[in-house]
This record gives sequence, structure tokens and C-alpha cells, in this order.
Amino acid sequence: MALLQKIPVTVLTGYLGAGKTTLLNRILTEEHNQRVAVIVNEFGEVGIDHQLVMNADEEIFEMNNGCICCTVRGDLIRMISELMSRPDGFDHLVIETTGLADPAPVIQSFFMDEVMLQTTQLDAVVTVVDAKYIWDHWESSEAQEQIAFADVVLINKTDLVSADVLRALESKVRKMNTIAKIHFTQNCDIAIDTVLGVQAFDLKNALSIDPAFLEEEAHEHDDSVGSVAITAQGSVDSDKLNRWLYQLVQVRGADIFRMKGILDVDNAERRFVFQGVHMTLEGRPGKPWKPTETRRNELVFIGRNLDEAELREGFQGCFSDLPVAACVG
Repeated sequence: MALLQKIPVTVLTGYLGAGKTTLLNRILTEEHNQRVAVIVNEFGEVGIDHQLVMNADEEIFEMNNGCICCTVRGDLIRMISELMSRPDGFDHLVIETTGLADPAPVIQSFFMDEVMLQTTQLDAVVTVVDAKYIWDHWESSEAQEQIAFADVVLINKTDLVSADVLRALESKVRKMNTIAKIHFTQNCDIAIDTVLGVQAFDLKNALSIDPAFLEEEAHEHDDSVGSVAITAQGSVDSDKLNRWLYQLVQVRGADIFRMKGILDVDNAERRFVFQGVHMTLEGRPGKPWKPTETRRNELVFIGRNLDEAELREGFQGCFSDLPVAACVG
């Protein structure tokens, strides 16, 4: 009787806005002759990350409204079990965690659930580190755990900081994790075989970091960190949007860890995609709107002590004239 071929799994971690989705897009668009299934976990009620993934030919499974290392871990196990039973199959599974996830309970799932233990093989924990903004979150337990458990570390956005800053960051990462392979990247531009199929995960190393990580225990987040989700219909005025976002990051940028949006701007044929981390903003045209779909603006803000009413009022002011019904959660 032939042994069941285990599916390699890559757990993709990194603090909010580090570049995880950028790396995921590279994995899905490069020619590597593998069929990749992807599970995306989001923090908040409105799911946007799956829309930021460019390759629609791949399987994208979304889990939101919870952290993958907490309330939805049971959903993760069920989802992987269902994936493994599909007749079409796949070659590799990538799990992109929310930026606030502690990777230890995610790793734990692969060794505590019988189905996952028999059918999957944890290939590597890949952590993306934001060279510019990781300093603002270095004391965060999530950021430290993500680096400590990494098998591969991508120090990303190297173009935004000096060589001295990069050397200092490499030293801090190396003190926290002596065995991970460290790569320096811009826009997560790296050969895919350095992050997939590397067979780098070692349970002994994980246990040396946290001897109790295979034990069931609660995982707590900073209660001051939350999300605000806004959904609304109507076309956004680009000048008003730019002015609002610029003013927002000037005043609130320190408390806004991450912002993402899929917007209908100036009635354009393509949706507008914007992303931000603290004071840094970037936008680009996204996928074309389908003639049959209802255009809808979706924004998510993740940060500390966010003012929901202020964000809702600010975004409503970006529409040209008609009042907009917005939902904040």
C-alpha cells in the first residue's frame, strides 16, 4: 500500500503592512509549475485581502472576523481537511495569517490535529519584516513571536531605509532568531524556491523557543488594537480622497498600523486599490469592474484607539454630492 503523499504547507507571517500579500502575489504569478491553494486570514469583518491577490486562477479561501491563532483555528483545521478531500488536488498550501497573529498556535494545529498530521507537512514559517516600520512595533509580542518562529525572514522595503538601519535590524533579528535564513528584499522580489519547498521547519527548534507551544492555551491580543470597516456605494472623487487620506495620515498616522481599500474612483473602468502603513500610502488601478457587478467601496483600518465616527465622516466627505450609507464595524 502506497504511503499518502503529504502536502507541504508554508505559513506566511509578518506584522501589519510588511508585504505578505505582495509576496503571495509573487508566489501565485511566477512560473513554478505548482498548483497552489491559498488560505487568507483577515482581521475585521470586511474581507479585502483576497481581492488584492492578482491571480484569479488559483484557489483563494478567505477566513475573516477573527485571528487565525484564536477563534478561527477550528475553521482552519476544517478548511484544510476539506481541501485535502477535493478530487482535483493541489501541490502546495500557503496560509497567510493576519498581521496580528502569533504563529505558535498556527504551528500547533499541524501537530495536534490527526488529519493535518497525516496529510500535511509544515515546510516553513516565512516572516516578512517591514524595515521602515518594524521599529514602531518591536515591543509587540506578535511581532517578536513572528520573527522568533521564522525559518525564513524577508527584511522587506530595504529601499526605504539606510544601510546602517538595515545592519542594525539584521543584528536585532539575528539576536532573536539565530537559525533563520535572512533575505533583503524590495517589494518581496525574491526567487520563489527560497520560500517554497525549502523544508526548513524543525519542531525541535520551535520547542526550544516555546517548550509549551504544543499545549492548549489562550492567546491574548492588545485590546486597544482594533479594526474599522467601511462599506459604501457610489463613486469617490479622487481629489477629495487624496486630500482626506493625506490629512488622515498626518494627524492619525501613528495610530493607524494598516489601511486597505478597494474603491470606485471617478467612475473609472477599473477599481482603485490603495494600501497604507502609518504615514506611507500607495495606490494603483486594480481589476476591471464587471458590467454585471454592483460597484462597492470597501475600506479597512487597523490600529490603536481608532475613532470610527471620524473615519466614517471623513470618507463620506470624499463623495461628490450624493449622501452615502456607510457601515462601520
